[in-house]
Amino acid sequence: MAESSTINKGSTVEECQDMIRRGLRTPMVKFLKEHLEKSGCRIGDNFIKAIHCDQKISGGYARGRGIIVCSNHMQIQDEVNQVLIHELIHAYDECRAANLDWANCAHHACSEIRAGHLSGDCHYKRELLRGYLKIRGHEQECVKRRVMKSMSGNPNCSESASRDAMEAIWDVCYNDTKPFDRAP
Repeated sequence: MAESSTINKGSTVEECQDMIRRGLRTPMVKFLKEHLEKSGCRIGDNFIKAIHCDQKISGGYARGRGIIVCSNHMQIQDEVNQVLIHELIHAYDECRAANLDWANCAHHACSEIRAGHLSGDCHYKRELLRGYLKIRGHEQECVKRRVMKSMSGNPNCSESASRDAMEAIWDVCYNDTKPFDRAP
């Protein structure tokens, strides 16, 4: 689940759907879709959709349902692209790990670590825009903060269970850059 940073009303579902269509043509999104398909997971026409969300999230991925992008929390193309990339990494993780169990705190934390690290969610410019001014070590702190925020939406994982799981699997998951050769 991607955390929303937009405070204003965002876009309509139709405007967001247009941004999704444009986002599907970006190199990173095309790369991830290609690798999902190479891993045996087809993405149908309705796999990614814009909806109005009541929760304060920017999007999410759900097994069997695909990716949602919360139109009312999206204002610009870059925000939509980030959600697509983050959620496609979750889809890729589920595709390549046949036994991924989102109710398992370690499994969920690992996918969130990878999505936060590989998607660019924690690039220092994005962090500065969010009001986080630390320059050194910001990326790992950001990933950890965003993992904990996403995990807070998992009813199977308490805050302490989420933190313990994240810390236990951090090195393995943070250093797992598939399908990339290295972190983008």
